[in-house]
Amino acid sequence: MDRALSIGALARRSGSSAPTIRYYEQIGLLRRPDRREGGHRTYGAADLRRLTFIRRCRDFGFPIEQVRSLVAVIEDADRSCVDARDLARDQLVGVRRRLEELRHLEASLAQLVADCDARCVGGPGPDCVILEDLASQRSGCCA
Repeated sequence: MDRALSIGALARRSGSSAPTIRYYEQIGLLRRPDRREGGHRTYGAADLRRLTFIRRCRDFGFPIEQVRSLVAVIEDADRSCVDARDLARDQLVGVRRRLEELRHLEASLAQLVADCDARCVGGPGPDCVILEDLASQRSGCCA
């Protein structure tokens, strides 16, 4: 593939959008592209590979700064694979923490629904235990 990819073609082939590509260029995750005489951006195989890498990192939930760190590992032959592993391990810890939070949220929502079913289902809306609970000053959703 030569440098004949337009931003639209790059977006389609990478699974990204043109605004996302421009954003990644703006924040320095993607290099600024060459331009044709008419000012149109042109991209090549290396750009497609980099963008695909960034998109996959984002699919795994890596924040932009961690993506930037992973890109730095790719670009620096003196960096170790351990650096990438550590970043992935940190992301895994965060995902597991969010899963635990979601399990608590699920239990709390299930309790709200069960309370409604047991105490007020079909009654007047303003008397609903779900609405009462949501208006209370209890801290957090999962207390």
